[in-house]
Amino acid sequence: MEFLFDILAATWHLFQEASIYVLFGILVGGLLKVFLSPSAVSLHLGQGRFSSVFKAAFLGVPIPLCSCGVLPAAASLKRQGANNGAVTAFLISTPESGVDSIAITYALLDPLMTVVRPVAAFCTAAIAGLAENLFGLERATGQVVSDLSCPVDNCCDGLDCPPEVHKRHHTFLQRIRAGLGFAFRELWSDMVGWFLAGMILAGFITVLVPPEIMTRFLGGGILSMLLMLAAGIPLYICATASTPIAAALILKGVSPGAALVFLLAGPATNVTSLTVLLGILGKRATAIYLATLAVAAVVFGLALDSLYNYLNLSPHALFGQATEIIPGWIKLGGVFILLVLSVKPVYLKIQSRLGQGHELSCSLESCSVADSPVECSPHGSHD
Repeated sequence: MEFLFDILAATWHLFQEASIYVLFGILVGGLLKVFLSPSAVSLHLGQGRFSSVFKAAFLGVPIPLCSCGVLPAAASLKRQGANNGAVTAFLISTPESGVDSIAITYALLDPLMTVVRPVAAFCTAAIAGLAENLFGLERATGQVVSDLSCPVDNCCDGLDCPPEVHKRHHTFLQRIRAGLGFAFRELWSDMVGWFLAGMILAGFITVLVPPEIMTRFLGGGILSMLLMLAAGIPLYICATASTPIAAALILKGVSPGAALVFLLAGPATNVTSLTVLLGILGKRATAIYLATLAVAAVVFGLALDSLYNYLNLSPHALFGQATEIIPGWIKLGGVFILLVLSVKPVYLKIQSRLGQGHELSCSLESCSVADSPVECSPHGSHD
């Protein structure tokens, strides 16, 4: 039982260090939803093979969406006229980065990784988008028809209601209130399960994984990059949840470059999202997306290791120093707020899973009618 207490202690320590920065990240993410809606900026993503890609990559960096949450937004951009390159860039930079993941990177890792992570996300997204527009099948783009509906309460569609009129519909405080509501309800509800799972997994790694194994196989070099790439591509994990895992891996001996490969590949890809991408972009564009992401992640990983060596920096000495300036009582306050915000969404997720299991169990039992062979529909009713 002692190792379980050690895991809980390690998880609790990470939670304390990250709490304030996670709160800051989701707060800014909620305000971005209100003041910088992705659907509104889609006007800029339809024309120009180069400018649209850079705009999409840049706009995707601060928006806090995971690899599955970004898919509906990307599909909307595509329907509104965004070219394949812009959609590809948005699909990569958005889940790889975000104000929430940047904040927690600063808390758990170091300033160098905090800067390199969004820069690598932007460059990877831009390269993939340009490759798609230059070598993909799509060439001509049409005029974009943007969704300009009100992000506060959908009071108008932005077409019949001119912007100068709509500005008078909501005060600044109403927009702030709407942003806070989105941040602490929808945004945190979407990520809380994966965030807590990432914290617990980081605790397991901290306590149970022998450092010599990580140093031997993931201590640096092309092989460690490829191993992390193979682990990250099929895995579903959001950028925020992947950060404590990366921190635990580095403290166990994984090179910062290999951890960066995981931080880039894990959030931007998973088996489910790749199948959806086939429908949004097509086979050729999806292949360009995946190949460019893999190559760029490895290149940036090798470059980051070289940068640490050139600057003679030790990640162990630098990691977590950002949180030392925050008093302990503030950290505990952040933990308390996050736990309070997590009770309802976690309860609803557990209830939903149990409900699905109960429905499946009932449907199987209802299909087992004695001496009466019947077939069941997918929902458990008899045909």
